[in-house]
Amino acid sequence: MEGAGTLERGLAVLRALTAGPRRPVRATDLVRATGLARSTVDRVLGTLAHLGYVRAEGRDVSPAPRLMELGEAYLAAGGLRDALAPAAGRLADELDESVSLAVRDGDGVRFVVQCTRRRTMSVTFRVGDLLPADRCAAGLALLEPEAAWAEDDQLIEPGLIAVAMPVRDARGRAVCVVSVVSHTSRHTVAELRDHCLAGLRKTVAEMEATLAGAPPMPAAPAGVDRSRGAKQELGMGFLQSLARGLAVMVALGTARGGLTLADCAKVTGLPRATVRRAVQTLESLGYAGADGARFALLPRVLELGYAQLSGLTFGEVVQPHLADLVARVKESASVAVLSGDDVVYVARVQTVSLMSINITVGTRFPAYATSMGRVLLAELPEERLAAIAPRRLSSRTVTSAAELRALLRQAAADGYALVDQELEEGVRSIAVPVRDRSGRTVAAVNVATHAGRASNATLLRDVLPALRETAARMEADLVHVHAAIDG
Repeated sequence: MEGAGTLERGLAVLRALTAGPRRPVRATDLVRATGLARSTVDRVLGTLAHLGYVRAEGRDVSPAPRLMELGEAYLAAGGLRDALAPAAGRLADELDESVSLAVRDGDGVRFVVQCTRRRTMSVTFRVGDLLPADRCAAGLALLEPEAAWAEDDQLIEPGLIAVAMPVRDARGRAVCVVSVVSHTSRHTVAELRDHCLAGLRKTVAEMEATLAGAPPMPAAPAGVDRSRGAKQELGMGFLQSLARGLAVMVALGTARGGLTLADCAKVTGLPRATVRRAVQTLESLGYAGADGARFALLPRVLELGYAQLSGLTFGEVVQPHLADLVARVKESASVAVLSGDDVVYVARVQTVSLMSINITVGTRFPAYATSMGRVLLAELPEERLAAIAPRRLSSRTVTSAAELRALLRQAAADGYALVDQELEEGVRSIAVPVRDRSGRTVAAVNVATHAGRASNATLLRDVLPALRETAARMEADLVHVHAAIDG
C-alpha cells in the first residue's frame, strides 16, 4: 500500500472517522464508509494511533485531541483567528450578541472564530463547521463583497438571524466575514441591524487595520524525519507515506502564507520529491493551494475533526487517561481543580472493590487536607495562603498554618503531594499537577486508596511514576484542545 495513494487513503479514513457527531466507530464502519479493504483500514488506524491522532479502546476508535494540530496548522498560518479574535470578542461583549468569523470554502463558508453568548437559545456553530454560502449572512457577504452588509432572516434555520460584513486585507480582497448572530426571540432582523451596524463597521475597520500591520510568523526551525524510526520499530504496520504526508500538512502551517517546497523539505526533514508528492495530493483533495511558489493550507483542513474536538470539555479530555491510569495501578483516580479554598472533582474513575472511596464528579473538599488541593495550593502567593485557616477533619489533619505552608513549599519542590489520612481516617492519596501550555498548574490528578492496601512507600514507588506519565499525557492533549476548565 505504500506509495502516492497512501496519504489520500489515510485522509479518507480520517474524514469517515470524523464525519457526523463525535462518537466511537469501529474499523468495519470505516471499511463501509471508505470502500477500502479491511487490511488497509487497519494499517491506517495503526499509523494514526501511533501518531496520536486516534485513540483505540478495544474495537472502538475515536479521534484524539492531537488531531486538532492539522486544523491548528491552517488557523495559525492563515493568521485570521489570532489577529482578529480579540476584536470579535470585544464586539460580542459590546453588543451582548454572538459574533462569528468565517472564510470561504468552496460553495460554503467555514467558521474560524466563535464568540458565543450563552443563553437558553444560543448559537451552536463550532469552529470548523461549514454552512452553505447562499443560506447565511456570512456566505452572502462573501458572495457579494461589494455590498455594504448582508442579512440572514432565518435562511439557515427558523429563528436564527444575522448581519454580516466582509473584512478586507491590505490588497483589498475580502478574506473573511464578521457576523453578528441573534434570535428572533430577541430581535427582528431590522432591529438587529440597527443594534449592531455601527459597532460592526467600527470592528471591521479595526480588523482591517490589524491585518495591514500583522507581523510575519517567525521562521520554523529545520526538522527531522521522525517517521524513519517508527518504520524501523513497527515495520509493515506503519505507513510511512501517510505519516510523512501528515507531517507536510503540519509544516505548511508554520509560516504565514505557506511554504515553498524547499522550505517545507527543510522543516520536515523530508526529501523534496516526497514533499512534492504530498503537496500534490493535498492540492487534489482541496486541503492545500498554491500562491506562486508557496503552498498553503486551505479551510477544508478543518473538516478533519476540528469542530468535533474543539467542543471537548476538560473532563472529556482527561477521562480516557484516568481510565488508563486506573487499569495500571488498580486504584481509583481523579482530577480536580481549585475553587476558592476547595478542590472540585471534574473527572473520576473508580475501581470496583468491597472497600471503595465514594466520591463523584462535583464533590468538594477543603483543599488543604487533600493531595490534589496541596498540589494546587502550592503555586499560590503567600498572601493567598495566609487566608486559609485549616481545621481538624481527622486525628491526622495538619492544622498549623506554618506547618501547612511548609508542606506546600515541599510539594512545589517535589512536584507531588502525599496526604496520609488527613481528610478522613483510612484514606491515603498522592497527586501531581496538570499544567497548561504556558506551564501554569490548572488541575491535579491523584490516586486514592485505603491505607490498608498501600503504604506511603508503595505509593511513591509504584504509583507516582504512573501518575506523572498520566499527567504528561493529559498535558499533551491540552496543548491541542482549548477546553474550558471549570472551577
